[in-house]
Amino acid sequence: MTAADVAERETQPSTRTTDAVLARHREFLLPVQSRMLFYGERPLAVGRAEGDWLWDVEGTKYLDFFGGILTVGVGHANPEVVDAAVRQMRAFGHVSTFYLNEVTVAVAEKLAAITPGRLQVSFFTNSGTEADEMAILAARTFTGHRDVVSLRHAYAGRSAAMMAVTAHANWRQGGVYDGHIKHVRSPNPFRKPAGMTDDTYLDFLVDDLADFLATCTDGKIAAFMAEPIQGVGGFTVAPPDYFRRIEPLVREAGGILIIDEVQTGWGRTGRHWCGIEHWGVEPDVMTFAKGIANGAPVGATVMTPEVAESVQALTLSTFGGNPVSMAQALATIEYIERHRLWENAETEGTRLREHLELLMATHDFVGDVRGMGLMQGVEIVAPGSVEPDAARTNALLAAARDEGLLIGKGGRWGNVLRIAPMLNVTAELIDEGCERLTRAAAKVA
Repeated sequence: MTAADVAERETQPSTRTTDAVLARHREFLLPVQSRMLFYGERPLAVGRAEGDWLWDVEGTKYLDFFGGILTVGVGHANPEVVDAAVRQMRAFGHVSTFYLNEVTVAVAEKLAAITPGRLQVSFFTNSGTEADEMAILAARTFTGHRDVVSLRHAYAGRSAAMMAVTAHANWRQGGVYDGHIKHVRSPNPFRKPAGMTDDTYLDFLVDDLADFLATCTDGKIAAFMAEPIQGVGGFTVAPPDYFRRIEPLVREAGGILIIDEVQTGWGRTGRHWCGIEHWGVEPDVMTFAKGIANGAPVGATVMTPEVAESVQALTLSTFGGNPVSMAQALATIEYIERHRLWENAETEGTRLREHLELLMATHDFVGDVRGMGLMQGVEIVAPGSVEPDAARTNALLAAARDEGLLIGKGGRWGNVLRIAPMLNVTAELIDEGCERLTRAAAKVA
């Protein structure tokens, strides 16, 4: 089948079947990818998508509340983003980072204006994995130290180095790890030790980090690296004062602060462009990907000038800053900016949260609802306990699909629903999606 054949079929009524696509997938793609497909033996084969909606190859229509893992933020096939890509392809496509490329400069200027504090200098790659790798490289060259402290339940990507940062056994493989990557306790207020208040739990986390730095490092680190809201970790949200409390410890150890906004960036958490702005600290390095270009492969590492200046060895990313991807990134950022979608994320995120809290009040298997803006998690537990219930989570995911709603899941035990509508979602669609989720929950009650 040629590329033209595939493109034509995507716009025509489909004669394909999911079973036929699945059979070819299993024959020609890495076997583990078939085992990772959502919905088990009945995966979803995408036929086309537009705005908030997605259709499978049989023509069944779904409301998409996961957006390609928080990547498609301004709607599938957003006309402005598509048009920007087409215009750039007609001008020129890939050239090289050895040549000047104005659209890449324009995106870097936008990032300098949008990110908090003194962040100003960008390095573009193809993914969050590469963006995080560059952040760690820059931290080590700037500080002269090796140790990087991350959080348990973190996810940083699939390269050998980033699997060392990732703290989930099922996402780590190959046995090639960096002994200078270390992990401390991840903040998760829902699972704080029994008897602790929110204040004593925060003290506990800060004391744990201080003790860790004094006992498990030589007292000097390159960086502390964290997601403001852990994505794969189950949309766990750090306490309000967490980053302000740990920042002095990081500075005293000679380290810098790296904030991974691959999932939380671009207005996703509401009110601000960047998630970390809710915590009131200014990172030295931030990383972005996913929603930055509405589905195009773009990763970005944004640094303060002095951190950037410390990177002296020659380095490039062959496809990083690709003009077509950069055109999509610029169009996405300008769309978010023009429509002030961080405000919509706050407004509709509040509406979404109210629906989810009603779901928790109705069903005793909903243990926790958490998140910010249009990034909300629902933790599923055994009724009357905090015991994770992955089986019911899978059943609820499938029931939601039967109701025509696509959502995700995550968490250490695979028991957290991840709900992330488009940033330009309407109140009517929030209500409709939550009605579908309510019917799904009733089926698995």
